[in-house]
Amino acid sequence: MELLDESIVPEDVREVKREANEFSEEYIMPNAEEYYASGEYPWEVLEAGQEAGLVAQDIGEEYGGKGYGLHEMLAIAEEFYRADAGIALTLQLASFGAEIVEEYGDEEQKEEYIAPVAACDQITGLAVSEPQTGSDLAGMTASAEKDGDEWVLNGEKYWVGNAVEADWLTVYAKSGDGDDRYGNYSMFIVPTDAPGYEAEHIPEKMAYRASKQGHIVFDDCRIPEENLVGVEGAGFYMLAEFFNQGRVVVGGHGLGMAAAAIEEAWEFVHDREAFGRDISEFQAVQHDLSEMLIEFERARALNWRAADKVAEQENTGYWAALAKANSTEAAVECAERGMQLHGGRSVLTENRIARVYRDCRVPVIYEGANAVQRNLIYRQRPS
Repeated sequence: MELLDESIVPEDVREVKREANEFSEEYIMPNAEEYYASGEYPWEVLEAGQEAGLVAQDIGEEYGGKGYGLHEMLAIAEEFYRADAGIALTLQLASFGAEIVEEYGDEEQKEEYIAPVAACDQITGLAVSEPQTGSDLAGMTASAEKDGDEWVLNGEKYWVGNAVEADWLTVYAKSGDGDDRYGNYSMFIVPTDAPGYEAEHIPEKMAYRASKQGHIVFDDCRIPEENLVGVEGAGFYMLAEFFNQGRVVVGGHGLGMAAAAIEEAWEFVHDREAFGRDISEFQAVQHDLSEMLIEFERARALNWRAADKVAEQENTGYWAALAKANSTEAAVECAERGMQLHGGRSVLTENRIARVYRDCRVPVIYEGANAVQRNLIYRQRPS
């Protein structure tokens, strides 16, 4: 069954969607079980994605990318996450945070740091969360203090994609101590070979096992003053706008996983008998599948509508939060029903439905937990 059909996708985005679908079928899906079992970083798949022109291509053409917009990134996310969430996240994190430098950095920074990422010669990441806080962006404690012509970073960051693998990171750190708690943060470019930068992988995870997150310790980590991105004290606002774009794409993570859960459940119940009948003939089973389809189609319609709104800069925080919360929770609902329909076999990790069930628990948390999204929806609702 073809759930991720093109009808809802803008015509000028459909070719990118087809390319992502073909790549997923050839490279991601056949390797998903192996990388889930091993927990290794999927370098070979990442390199294939780079060669296919599907990685880091949201970077502008003037710096070597294809300038993909929000709709292209959403279309790619749907296809990648339908195939496997862990590998998909690795592919999409290869340029994570680079968009902030491209948007707010100066020309020298863009040439030195953005162009190599677009050329797939380097990979990057974004360091925001800390061991004691994730959603409270104005409560982070990792600091950056000016010392002559350098910035000195101290503190920790946690759940950082590519903390070990990246060539450089965009780092969110506290650079001031004013009364406006939102104006005390700045963004910095930090090469991972900078003195005082130490990172290690976070141990075994139950989900997204083909994607690597790390724990970073900054111990008097020194970077040049020119590595400040944009204006000092504007980091919170840079990050808020960045997440408005990203949350629509995270909705695509949920849509891809919801589609995978429905596909697996549909195939399973139409190829199994119980009490002398095909399982799919039972009304209760038909109702479960119908509920999964309702959740998926409702979420997908909202998510693509939100992409239009955010791309048009129309009440972006509201629409991004709606899309992220609804689509990621649709994935959870579909995966739980899929597990129930699979019965005892659902707990076998070799089964795709078990991997989807574990993976779908993660996007409801990252890029702002869904409880936070509900706060944003209420506060930013149209008047």
